[in-house]
Amino acid sequence: MKLGLTCPRFVWPGGDAAIAGRFADVARGAEAAGLDSFWVMDHFFQIPNFGAAEDPMLEAYSALSYAAALTRRVTLGTLVTGVTYRAPGLLLKQVTTLDVLSGGRAVLGIGAGFHEEEHRGLGFRLPPVAERFERLEETLRIARRMWSAEDTPYEGKHYRLARTLNSPQALSRPHPPVLIGGGGERKTLRLVARYGDACNLFHGADVRHKLRVLRAHCEAERRPYEAIEKTLHMRVPDGQSVAQSVQRCGELAEQGIDHVIVAMPDPSTDASLTHLAELARQVRTVT
Repeated sequence: MKLGLTCPRFVWPGGDAAIAGRFADVARGAEAAGLDSFWVMDHFFQIPNFGAAEDPMLEAYSALSYAAALTRRVTLGTLVTGVTYRAPGLLLKQVTTLDVLSGGRAVLGIGAGFHEEEHRGLGFRLPPVAERFERLEETLRIARRMWSAEDTPYEGKHYRLARTLNSPQALSRPHPPVLIGGGGERKTLRLVARYGDACNLFHGADVRHKLRVLRAHCEAERRPYEAIEKTLHMRVPDGQSVAQSVQRCGELAEQGIDHVIVAMPDPSTDASLTHLAELARQVRTVT
């Protein structure tokens, strides 16, 4: 099993001036702990599960570029980019730039988007759900085009690109992995089977059921189920022991999860990083 760390909060002693140093500690600490991946959310306001809207929130791709300069091995991505925030050409250029500057370590984490408050607050349009999924599928098609040798126009229902030029190209081969977030059974998991290299399920999901649905979609798409990495976002509450975390990871591995992405209460503390290092060591022994 692989292990990753996500950094969803930036509330630290010292206020805004302390964010750069603390975030650097988290990124370096994740790599030093032996983790496989490092992630941030793609939000502009903090979301209710993690704090108040007014809490500090970093722009995802700027933060990941900073993390890329501080690390050498971990993969880097968002959990997950909302398709409504950026035009597809810009998004693919951002992920490609991250891949080039990190030496081929970028992941495109993407989903349909949902957070109405920040859309309204910053002037983004939040389309109806059906349209968001149409835009998500078009963006995934554009990604295939831009991460290929093609340099041709794209004409879709929602997006039109006169030239899908992408230079420099991504270093990852055949392209940066595409992780599609969410467990929707009719649309999201179908898109995973059709376009994804990985899925990301939410904490508390019925993993066995969701993966059975994904397998059925893969069969319908004639896609090997084994080709898709199954990831899950797991929150570690205050006071949870390493043994409890190891047990939970073992349960998830038995259910079919390949990669657990952990959220700690404060990942910058020595206690959190020690917990993660020991978790990584033990998980690799028992899974």
